[in-house]
Amino acid sequence: MITPTEQRNPRTLAIDAVGTSEILRMVNAEDARVAGAVGAAIPELARAVDAAVDAVRNGGRVHYFGAGTSGRLAVLDAAELMPTFHTPDDLVIAHHAGGMDALFRAVENVEDSEEGGAADAASVTGRDIVLGLAASGTTPYVAGALEAARAVGATTVLVTSNPSAPLAAYADIVIAADTGPEVIAGSTRLKAGTAQKLILNSFSTTLMIKLGRTWSNLMVDMVATNNKLRGRMLRILGEATGADADACAAALAEADGELKPALVHLLTGSPVAQAREALEHAGGRVAIALGELSAPA
Repeated sequence: MITPTEQRNPRTLAIDAVGTSEILRMVNAEDARVAGAVGAAIPELARAVDAAVDAVRNGGRVHYFGAGTSGRLAVLDAAELMPTFHTPDDLVIAHHAGGMDALFRAVENVEDSEEGGAADAASVTGRDIVLGLAASGTTPYVAGALEAARAVGATTVLVTSNPSAPLAAYADIVIAADTGPEVIAGSTRLKAGTAQKLILNSFSTTLMIKLGRTWSNLMVDMVATNNKLRGRMLRILGEATGADADACAAALAEADGELKPALVHLLTGSPVAQAREALEHAGGRVAIALGELSAPA
């Protein structure tokens, strides 16, 4: 049976016989369908996020498994979490079929190895949650990873664009964004890849919010690894507290460059050491720390 992503798209049959602008309009019109498909999968996505929150709070980790475009998107999402949310290196781990070499040059045969997926999942424990990304819902590498993860008791999630994905049999939660046939039949780097990017963005961002790595809609757990990010930290402190630039810089210096204790210090007037202690008691959640320091003795 041909999967939805492999079928020919009736809306783009004449794509090679029209002008440049019309080709781009066809691509754009298909792209516009992706957000709705992801939106329809939000109930399952919410279940996956809540399961990930429970896993992390109980000492578990999040693993992504994918091949080709899916694997590259997984690596991208995981890599961006550390500078944005100051996550430990081993909290969200991306496994890409074929390893680093396959990131830069397609190594198509590695996705056919269930054994490769199982081998890469050897570090998964029963406390973890595993997301397998397979646009077609048939990738053997992902099947091997999900089956191995399930065998040790991990929670398993399938992210796919095939509502009838065979790999659903290995997943506790199935997030199926039904993006339909691609602009070019089988080219899942297009709509299916866009859907996976949106799902991973939503999943990891919501996970970080639930874990207290934001305050309001501000990145308060970020790491300043360059001048742009150092400037952003000062702007965040200013926006959140109303303090001037000098006061923000002084607070940040006193907090050894850590944004959260500087923020709580400025908002409550508590010493930085007390702000840091309150954050530790609150599991890093700024709102709870503020409530603790603002409460009557």
